[in-house]
Amino acid sequence: MQEQETPERLLIVDDDEMFCHVLDRALTRRGYRVLVAHDAEQALALAHQHRPELATLDLKLEHESGLKLLPELLEIVPECRVVVLTGYSSIATAVEAIKLGAVNYLCKPADAEEVLAAFSKEGGDPETEVAEQPPSINRIAWEHIQKVLQEHDGNISATARALGMHRRTLQRKLQKRPVRR
Repeated sequence: MQEQETPERLLIVDDDEMFCHVLDRALTRRGYRVLVAHDAEQALALAHQHRPELATLDLKLEHESGLKLLPELLEIVPECRVVVLTGYSSIATAVEAIKLGAVNYLCKPADAEEVLAAFSKEGGDPETEVAEQPPSINRIAWEHIQKVLQEHDGNISATARALGMHRRTLQRKLQKRPVRR
């Protein structure tokens, strides 16, 4: 009698319950054993208990940064392949996610096929197209704000001081979706 393979454990860490539900169902149908956490505490507890092989990690959890959670998760399960997902993408956060150990970084919305492809992609792609147009001034400003925010560990007040703007103005800018390129 042949031994049946245990399905891979995949941890979804995201505070968007609807997104988690949809991704959970799609990945379960593809044969994964899905675990869902809506905050860092739940994610770390599930990582300790189940030792997932794969994880998706939202960059912007409600009260915490996915970038701060990433090294903690990899400390518990060093062999876990983590893909960072975000609706607030920036070059600074993509670079930091990879430096901190993520295997890939995807912008939301991303479907199950894109997520699974991101786990299996090894190395860079020299065939990636270079944009025909440089980014807009608004996009450059968004990227700069994200870089300074990252340098100040997500501290809004310190970032506002560094940018020479009022804290409330910065908070309003951060609540908006990223500017299109």
